[in-house]
Amino acid sequence: MTKEHLHRRDLMREQLAHLAAKLMAEDGITDHTFAKRKAARQLGAADTQHLPSNHEVDEALHSYRALYQRDSHPGILRQLREEAFSTMRLLAEFHPYLTGSVLSGTAGEQSDINLMLYSDDEKAVLLFLLKHKIDFEDGVWRVQLGGHEETVPSYTLTGESGVQTHIVVLPKNAQFSGSRHPETHADIAAVEALLAA
Repeated sequence: MTKEHLHRRDLMREQLAHLAAKLMAEDGITDHTFAKRKAARQLGAADTQHLPSNHEVDEALHSYRALYQRDSHPGILRQLREEAFSTMRLLAEFHPYLTGSVLSGTAGEQSDINLMLYSDDEKAVLLFLLKHKIDFEDGVWRVQLGGHEETVPSYTLTGESGVQTHIVVLPKNAQFSGSRHPETHADIAAVEALLAA
């Protein structure tokens, strides 16, 4: 592959990342893959195999929001983080961690809140929600645990604001598996610090 060909490919990836970010910011798309495919179609490169990574799109999304949504975005993000913090405090006994776009700062009005809880008793979270008369929809989530795929319980709560909070319940030993990083997983104290900053 020539140097010029590599440069064109990198330029295309960058253009795709920025267009995907714009689509996510303006059209409320929350699915990275969908946004990248739509961007590729709009740029006439629907068959490209060189789509940008989610990380590249998120970086472009940060830039886009800072440039074009600097007045509205901080308030929207703060509101989502406050709602996440409130839910995390309610579920404190399950050691909740915030993940996803609300933590990374790329979330917009249509974004959901994503929490991970840790309990070896799969029914404990369900019983907690029932005891506190919290409306929820239950489901399952496929995750990689200890090198193999497992199905774990998940619950979706819908707040008064209409924002959905997706909760995934993992076994306690997954909490210390080493796959959590401060930039992708924040506990209650870290979210409180984010709000105070």
